[in-house]
Amino acid sequence: MSVPTVLEKILARKVEEVAERSARVSLAELETLAKSADASRGFAQALLTQAKKKQPAVIAEIKKASPSKGVIREDFVPADIAKSYEKGGATCLSVLTDIDYFQGADAYLQQARAACKLPVIRKDFMIDPYQIVEARALGADCVLLIVSALDDVKMAELAAVAKSVGLDVLVEVHDGDELERALKTLDTPLIGVNNRNLHTFDVSLETTLDLLPRIPRDRLVITESGILNRADVELMEISDVYAFLVGEAFMRAESPGTELQRLFFPERGGPVVSGSTLD
Repeated sequence: MSVPTVLEKILARKVEEVAERSARVSLAELETLAKSADASRGFAQALLTQAKKKQPAVIAEIKKASPSKGVIREDFVPADIAKSYEKGGATCLSVLTDIDYFQGADAYLQQARAACKLPVIRKDFMIDPYQIVEARALGADCVLLIVSALDDVKMAELAAVAKSVGLDVLVEVHDGDELERALKTLDTPLIGVNNRNLHTFDVSLETTLDLLPRIPRDRLVITESGILNRADVELMEISDVYAFLVGEAFMRAESPGTELQRLFFPERGGPVVSGSTLD
């Protein structure tokens, strides 16, 4: 019997988590909460508008820890990080809500969204319609669907539920087969290419560059993971990729928003986060 990968372990835990949560709060109750949630801020539209101008459309991630790196940021105040990112030029936020493997929390998403005006994606491992409705009830504007975690039927079902509750969908792929499945199954304009292999956690920017020619021009390519310096940003921009999801590079910086500006908007110069506790 083979040893389960990190992704397989996470997904097994998600099945348990959905059962636990639905025993506490019913789907019907969540649907009521979702209907009364704040109006969507337009996650996809914000990214598309920025990228169309050939300007960096940055999804800045709020992430305390990861399975491969352990705790990434000790000084972790989601509201302050969100404000810092907004001042630094982020287009959207990504907030990890997985508890067991990423030390995330639903409350982190709510705190971050309340602290700024940016659209927010709930970054988690979605396997059940319950989690999608829950995301809208929490105030999320978008959800992540990871192709390697879902079969085509489930992927289509979750996307339909997302649409029904007013959520955008970012579909994540990391190889050609997954890309083909995503394009065949979903009509979302947001195609995230994860440069990190979710089974081994190895990272290579070549993943995005290799898949780029196979992605239709009417979709927005978002390169995820592995953007660590200006050379990485410029490599993507000369390949006509203007949307980025970045977490660790920012989380390790004293001021995440200042690091965002340094990486993506160096022409602006100067400190950008005066008044933040992150200075």
